[in-house]
Amino acid sequence: MRVKRLDAEALYQYAVKALAARSHAAGELRQKLAARAEKPGDADAVIVRLKEYGYLDDKRFAESYAAARLESQGLGKARVVRDLRRRRVAPAVAERAAGKVYRDTSEEQLIEEFLRRKYRNHAPGDFLREPKNLAAAYRRLLYAGFSSGAAIAVLKRFAADPGLLDHFEPPAEEPEND
Repeated sequence: MRVKRLDAEALYQYAVKALAARSHAAGELRQKLAARAEKPGDADAVIVRLKEYGYLDDKRFAESYAAARLESQGLGKARVVRDLRRRRVAPAVAERAAGKVYRDTSEEQLIEEFLRRKYRNHAPGDFLREPKNLAAAYRRLLYAGFSSGAAIAVLKRFAADPGLLDHFEPPAEEPEND
């Protein structure tokens, strides 16, 4: 199916409707608009116009996104930064926003809450005594954005053999798919 190309004013209306449906980062919206723009420069002009009117603000978007992820899903800071970067927020803006939101949050307490929520059908002490379950929980915590050191510190409280965790290493960084 062929996508209908939009002139500058129709593209602006499309952008406003997209922002009304859900908030977007400027880079994310620019990409969406570029796919629909009749002329290549129209998408950038619409982005500038939206920023002038205050409809588009990456700093505000990143802070609200980070706060929502912390409150609703209890994810770690690194995961939030990674997700913001995938939504085309500048790395520095993503780091500052996540740092501001997570400033007064105890990572170890967040990890404990995350484990209780994810393994609610199991008693953490019994479930995490198994080395395979311990390794799976560790990987899950890293993917959720928690630091390796904090994840190991919390998991040692539940492990039958805490020495096993001394050999865990964080996986190599995943390449960015921007």
